[in-house]
Amino acid sequence: MRYIDESLANGETIIQRGKWPTIFWVGAWAALLLLGIVAVGVFMFTAAAIKMKTTDFAVTNRRVILKRGWLNRHTQELAVESVEGVSLNQSLIARLFGYGRVVVTGTGDAIIAFPPMAHPVAFRRAIEAARADCGGEVHLARDDRAALDRIEDAANDKAANDEIVEEVEEAEDEAPRKRRRSSFIGLRARR
Repeated sequence: MRYIDESLANGETIIQRGKWPTIFWVGAWAALLLLGIVAVGVFMFTAAAIKMKTTDFAVTNRRVILKRGWLNRHTQELAVESVEGVSLNQSLIARLFGYGRVVVTGTGDAIIAFPPMAHPVAFRRAIEAARADCGGEVHLARDDRAALDRIEDAANDKAANDEIVEEVEEAEDEAPRKRRRSSFIGLRARR
């Protein structure tokens, strides 16, 4: 059983499962066949096959998941509610062969850069559909929500302080100014 299938929560379903583009498998086999005589071709094929077989990525109705690795597992998961943006990178060659890279950005510093995948537009649409189904609400951590509240309070306080500063400046303009004498080195004398 694959990692993503094992990690599904109750009620969570897979909307879209990503897969490697066929051109990458063709390249691995070409390296094996053309360079197979030399140990380099065997090494290149083995490395590419292990990388493609041990990388798993999908979109569920709750999360966006990327799992890499075989002996050392590295996973990146992002709640669908936390997704802020999805970008798609495709060169001309990638568009011709039907693959591309999807980069998902989330709240804070969360970024998931997926490896090249077949049908990246369908994967992106699945992420957008999952976001729409969850209501598109962004759920912030308690600390983040408190920080935003403090910023809002500070902005309100600043507006009130600006009004007070304007009143004080107007009062200063109306009051006669006393002339201060300069000290010996050109600094104002303090009283």
